[in-house]
Amino acid sequence: DLASILGRNEDGSPMDQPPLLKSLAFDPILGNVKLIAEAWDAGGLYQVGSFPSWNRWAEWNGKYRDDMRRFLKGDSNLAWTAAHRLTGSKDLYNPVHRGQNASVNFLTCHDGFTLYDLYSYNEKHNFKNGWNNTDGANDNNSWNCGFEGETTDGNINALRIKMINNAFATLMCSRGAALFLAGDEFCNTQFGNNNPYCHDNIISWLDWSRKEKYKDVFEFFKYMIAFRKRFHVITRNRQEATCSFPSESIHSEIPWNTDFNVNTRMIAVMYAGASDKNPSLDEIVYFGVNAYWGTVNVELPALPTGYAWKLYIDTGRNSNEVITEHLNIFLHDRHYAMQGRSVIAAVAEKIY
Repeated sequence: DLASILGRNEDGSPMDQPPLLKSLAFDPILGNVKLIAEAWDAGGLYQVGSFPSWNRWAEWNGKYRDDMRRFLKGDSNLAWTAAHRLTGSKDLYNPVHRGQNASVNFLTCHDGFTLYDLYSYNEKHNFKNGWNNTDGANDNNSWNCGFEGETTDGNINALRIKMINNAFATLMCSRGAALFLAGDEFCNTQFGNNNPYCHDNIISWLDWSRKEKYKDVFEFFKYMIAFRKRFHVITRNRQEATCSFPSESIHSEIPWNTDFNVNTRMIAVMYAGASDKNPSLDEIVYFGVNAYWGTVNVELPALPTGYAWKLYIDTGRNSNEVITEHLNIFLHDRHYAMQGRSVIAAVAEKIY
């Protein structure tokens, strides 16, 4: 937490080779321990992508949080930035110097909004903290979906659930370690408070009764965690696929096209590699994000002979129907109409 303070000199200036961080990186006792830094401090030093690492320290990727929050709520001119964040933020963490696991991706954490509040509040509501709402971050990149706080409007509530599912699916289908806040899996709320450190009450507690109220979200979170673990090509490069596909590739609504512009809000990533269980088979996963508020007709890449795309998730469906794997929906013509503000995941399955 606030690890950058460990790299400051006696006069407060940042050091080029902080001895404490270096000694931790090379300590033989810590050789098999994961070292993770929150690469900023309370004095304003921000080192995301530049934290002294010696190829040992991973970082909380604050830019993943900020950029993906903005992209997912529909902000413009972010397509390439979002594509970088999906694929491990190699623009920040050069694999040659930082390895493949430097980025710890997250959208929510102990500081700030819960995931439910991220799509329920445009502004922080910290008055009960006693500082006249002056504490806590103001740059939350949140969106209340049309109403500030709790509402009985069914359309707004359905949109909020869809946005939560979109966010978590995106996190689970991004390269890099995944971190999420306890309680997000059942839509825990802090009632718009983004700095509840001083509370020991319902504001900061986990309300487990919401697990039943939001059981569809809970089941979706479970499914996406299992999906990430099942398809190993998502998390890192595997043995090269027998087809010509690269280990990862970026697409727009047109396969292999990355002619993104300021208004591009649909992007996709395809991961490919040989199956761990059967190296003679290819494991290919397509994950698409439509952050636009209208339907986008998407064409998926052509597959090797004998394979077809099978739809595994579509958050554009009703909240209790977003998991589609069991429905055996095959996209033989490779075209699919993505609903506004939705994500899909499809897997190449061997059909003959």
